[in-house]
Amino acid sequence: MRKLVVLLLVALVLTGATIAALTFWPIGKARDLTGLTGNADRGAYLARMSGCIACHTDSENGGAPLAGGVSLATDFGTFYSPNLTTDTSHGIGSWTVQSFAKAVRQGVSPEGEPYYPAFPYPFYAKFSDQDVADLWAAFQTVPPVALPSTDQNVVFPFNFRNGLKLWQAAFLKRSGFQPVEAQSDAWNRGKFIVEGPAHCGACHTPRNTLGARQAELRLHGADKLPGGGKSPPITTIALVENGWTENTLAYALRTGVLPDGDTFGGSMGEVVRDGTAFLAQDDLNAIATFLMNQE
Repeated sequence: MRKLVVLLLVALVLTGATIAALTFWPIGKARDLTGLTGNADRGAYLARMSGCIACHTDSENGGAPLAGGVSLATDFGTFYSPNLTTDTSHGIGSWTVQSFAKAVRQGVSPEGEPYYPAFPYPFYAKFSDQDVADLWAAFQTVPPVALPSTDQNVVFPFNFRNGLKLWQAAFLKRSGFQPVEAQSDAWNRGKFIVEGPAHCGACHTPRNTLGARQAELRLHGADKLPGGGKSPPITTIALVENGWTENTLAYALRTGVLPDGDTFGGSMGEVVRDGTAFLAQDDLNAIATFLMNQE
């Protein structure tokens, strides 16, 4: 009995030490962007491309633009998108461009806490400094909405947010976009959009038990999407086998209309409605060029 008590005390001490270590483990690197001038119009375009409006606007319940509150049900619990308006109490109005950059590209809050990867910052790591400055300029034009963000409803043990520092250390690659010199400008533009702001792999790549994407099955489709949906594979082989061409794919991303006359449904329908329908034709062509000719 005495040995059991000692073992329990040791376990408690080790657990406490681990929690303390994770709590005080600093993450993220500051980057000075004060010398850059952002273009709000270009930032608004990037925000559309990145799905910000769709994920942070509760349009079904008449929510204000970017005021948050959209729910995302997963095996880890239900996540709620936060308020991204310029409200200083409930939104990002008190942030700096540096804290914004760290959040978007590194998944770290202004307080130094890690964000859950329901926020697709692993993809936004592809943004350049100028991209971030442009996004920041665009978000400064959003009217403030005094609406508190809903707390994340995450199951144990994933509700211990600082444990995400281990997740980031294991799975997060904070590398910028690297073009492939042997490929065309259009192909590289498509690669940037697909692997960066449009974060196609977030839904079209299966994940492991810890919620990290399985790199070896990149764009092979996934089960168990939020809300119980599924996504098809969008590898070049799968797209060709299913009769897609660059032209029909670019057209579908613009209109939502499939080659057989049917339309996208579910979450892909929302992607088109709130995102890709607003993209320039050159960018739609670039996405199709990349997806139909992946390495």
